[in-house]
Amino acid sequence: LKLDLEEKLFGQHLATEVILKALTGFRNNKNPKKPLTLSLHGWAGTGKNFVSQIVAENLHPKGLKSNFVHLFVSTLHFPHEQKIKLYQDQLQKWIRGNVSACANSVFIFDEMDKLHPGIIDAIKPFLDYYEQVDGVSYRKAIFIFLSNAGGDLITKTALDFWRAGRKREDIQLKDLEPVLSVGVFNNKHSGLWHSGLIDKNLIDYFIPFLPLEYRHVKMCVRAEMRARGSAIDEDIVTRVAEEMTFFPKDEKIYSDKGCKTVQSRLDFH
Repeated sequence: LKLDLEEKLFGQHLATEVILKALTGFRNNKNPKKPLTLSLHGWAGTGKNFVSQIVAENLHPKGLKSNFVHLFVSTLHFPHEQKIKLYQDQLQKWIRGNVSACANSVFIFDEMDKLHPGIIDAIKPFLDYYEQVDGVSYRKAIFIFLSNAGGDLITKTALDFWRAGRKREDIQLKDLEPVLSVGVFNNKHSGLWHSGLIDKNLIDYFIPFLPLEYRHVKMCVRAEMRARGSAIDEDIVTRVAEEMTFFPKDEKIYSDKGCKTVQSRLDFH
């Protein structure tokens, strides 16, 4: 996991450090008191999905294809507001069944910011400090939430550091985590709006993904070339990176899609 994060994830010193510590500590604990719950936040293309795949592959060799790793996408699995009650029941049954089959199950919830408020509170009993719920122990399971909510707060902090001439690597979790949990709790579109999961401190870590700079986009392009077995051509690396749009308008520091369109853009060159 350490190697994967260091070699494949760019510009995310906080995520790398926190995820590694959290997972190592959790897996080394023979008797955890509750499941591990991580909430990953940041703009699109900064690596949240990518990291959840890396985590899944390091816990279960088949990664997202494993029978013990379950991915929920809000707009796909929970699209209709009027069916919230049904979704809550389905979610509880699904999680109960899967944890009964494998105590170390991993559940990933993508697009949390598009999830109707209230749905996620259905899983609250599973995330709490209970020995068992209806005869099933959830304490070895891992829940990962992915969300764009809080991306604006993270960008603001990164920008403040940049404008003050401070290195982004100096941003610490304590600069962001408190702002994130309050911001997400009070954000009607975060999927965790006024959620009991935050209220009751059931989310172990709020993990910020910082906006990516031009140099990080270039790293993504090189990594993609390596993955395709191509020789690294710095002219192409520069061309692909320069096709991205950067913000804020004046300073143009951060890629507005992170590394998201790198693969498709590379196909043009």
